Amino acid sequence: MSEPVNDYRRLPDAVRLEDTVTSVPGTPAADPDAGRNIDQDLAVGVRDLG
Repeated sequence: MSEPVNDYRRLPDAVRLEDTVTSVPGTPAADPDAGRNIDQDLAVGVRDLG
């Protein structure tokens, strides 16, 4: 008979926690309001939500 392809009687080698963590350099999120005060703009009628 031939050798079994997968041997399920043995667990695979352990993986270190340090090898499972990925770091990605981050950048600050862009300001969606471009520094404007939406509430003030709505109060004076500059912006329309419709």
